[in-house]
Amino acid sequence: MDLSVIVLVVSFVGLLALSVPIAYSIGISTILTMLFTISSAPAVTTVAQRMATGIDSFALLAIPFFILSGVLMGKGGIARRLIDFAKVLVGMFPGGLAYVNVVACMFFGAISGSAVAATSAIGGFMIPIMNKEGFDKDFNTAITVSASTTGLLIPPSNILIVYSLASGGVSIAALFIAGYLPGLLVGLGLIFVAAILSIIRKYPVGERQGLVDGLKKLLDAIPSLLLIVIVIGGIIAGFFTATEASAIAVLYSLLLSVAVYREVKIKDLPAILIQTVETTAIVMLLIGTSSAMSWILSYENIPQDISAALIALTDSKIVILLLINLILLVVGTFMDMTPAVLIFTPILLPIVVQLGITPLHFGIIMVLNLSIGLLTPPVGSVLFVGCGIGKTSITALSKALLPFYVVMFGILLIVTFFPWLSLALPRFFGF
Repeated sequence: MDLSVIVLVVSFVGLLALSVPIAYSIGISTILTMLFTISSAPAVTTVAQRMATGIDSFALLAIPFFILSGVLMGKGGIARRLIDFAKVLVGMFPGGLAYVNVVACMFFGAISGSAVAATSAIGGFMIPIMNKEGFDKDFNTAITVSASTTGLLIPPSNILIVYSLASGGVSIAALFIAGYLPGLLVGLGLIFVAAILSIIRKYPVGERQGLVDGLKKLLDAIPSLLLIVIVIGGIIAGFFTATEASAIAVLYSLLLSVAVYREVKIKDLPAILIQTVETTAIVMLLIGTSSAMSWILSYENIPQDISAALIALTDSKIVILLLINLILLVVGTFMDMTPAVLIFTPILLPIVVQLGITPLHFGIIMVLNLSIGLLTPPVGSVLFVGCGIGKTSITALSKALLPFYVVMFGILLIVTFFPWLSLALPRFFGF
């Protein structure tokens, strides 16, 4: 093993073990690798240059806009209206509140593009209600955190924009459309698990909504759901790019939250903007440091070495894809999605392309795979948020998540080995 690989891996893992934030761990380990293997003089300068280059992308402008749109939606009363609408759709079945939770998380996750936001907004409403109705609190939290990850596949999704950058320019619009069927499949799988557990544990049946009340709640939720139609419809029709769509999403969210629902006041906007800036800064720092690490990996030919090693190990497409999924599942347990996508896309993409997997299909595989990592210790961000909202422990929640892990992993394999699930809609719309 080359000295560069040893320095990079040991320093990175060591920093993570010391609880150093992931962005700093990536940046410091990259600098240390350069100091040991290239030259001390250009190390810091080169990292700074690569960080600047990494975030110098027009496509990345969409991320702060979608973050701002999600924050506005989260504070604008959207979650409550989506929950009410979900009750109309699925609330009357045995264990109906569990299905409501999944559907509401899918809606809100798609609108906000954030699993953490969906967990906070929907979980803050649904978990206390489900606790009061007699559902197990660990089950309630588990269904919330697992369903919130569907928003990373169902557009608009910031992580798909990051993958577009890391892959060298896969169409963001195509990625957005490709995420629909896998995202819906995950949601249906979670509903299936919830249904089985609800029957076994005899959870209560939800109330049936009257026709007039149901229509009222539908009409109340339509303005929120229109955001998805406007953003994705405009991109597909060619009216605007994904970056332009993100700015339109902010304008629409602002009008909806301030003027229509009137749950965000003008005086609240400075705090909302500060929260958006803080979140954007974290994301951009992750992107910048991850871009620098990707450069040093490429400079040392590490992607090529890994590719050659995997292909030399076996010529079976199935085995290689299983190994890649296993690698990503392990990575997801200790690394956030953004750096994982930026670092491992250049490493793994050439391998899957040799196997006949398109970059578009692999993007959906990678995002679905790493979404599972958000639910796993030790660094699953959604897991920790869920524990805080559900007032439970990581151990208890991880145990409650076991059946959901199984279903999500099964759907990951289905998406991996049946490419048409990811490619059918993009091909239909001409991408």
